[in-house]
Amino acid sequence: MFDALQAGDLKDLNIVVKADVQGSAEAVKQSLEKLSNEEVKVRIIHCGVGAVNDSDVMLANASNAIIVGFNVRPDPVAQQTAERDGVDIRMYRIIYDCIEEIESAIKGMLAPKFREVMLGRIEVRQVVKITAVGNVAGCYVLNGKVTRNAKIRVVRDGIVITEADIASLRRFKDDVREVAQNYECGIGLSKFNDIKEGDIFEAFVIEEYREP
Repeated sequence: MFDALQAGDLKDLNIVVKADVQGSAEAVKQSLEKLSNEEVKVRIIHCGVGAVNDSDVMLANASNAIIVGFNVRPDPVAQQTAERDGVDIRMYRIIYDCIEEIESAIKGMLAPKFREVMLGRIEVRQVVKITAVGNVAGCYVLNGKVTRNAKIRVVRDGIVITEADIASLRRFKDDVREVAQNYECGIGLSKFNDIKEGDIFEAFVIEEYREP
C-alpha cells in the first residue's frame, strides 16, 4: 500500500501533506515526523493547505511519496494523474486515524527479525545403517515434538556437533509430518551420517517476527 525508498539500511517514507487549514497541516506534519525510528525515517517533503492538486501528485510521483490529505479532496485532474501514475492518495478526517494507519505501514516496512523456537528434545537410542540412505537414528521423543520441517541440532555430551535438516521422519515404515512426546520414530539427517547412540537431537524452527 505504501511505497518506500531504501538507502542502505535506512528506509525513507516520503509524504506530501495537504490539509484544510495551516494549523491542521502542521499538526499532521509534526505527528507523522514523530513516527520515525532507527530503521524508518518519515520525511515530509511538502506541507500545504488546500485541495490535492496536480503539482502535489507530480511531486509525490517524482519522490516516490504518498499523499496524505486531511479534510481535503483531490481535484479531478490530480485524481486522474494519481490513478495513471500509481500515486497513493490517503484521505482522512480524523488525525488519529491518519497516524494509526501510517504507523501500521511503517511497522510493515521494518526489516523482519528471526528467532529460534524450540520444539522438542529427542534421544538417539539406536543407529541403523540403510544401504543407499546412510545412517538413520532410532529415536525416542523425550519432550515436546519433532516435525518434518524442523531443523535438528545434534548434541553429544553437551557439545553441539552440527545442525542439519531432516531428510526423513518415520513412525515404523510410514513417513509422518510430526511425532509427539513419548513416541518412537526414525530420523534421517540431510548431509550428516555421524550419528551415535546417546546423541540428543534438539528439534527447532526459525520463525520470522516483527517488533510490536
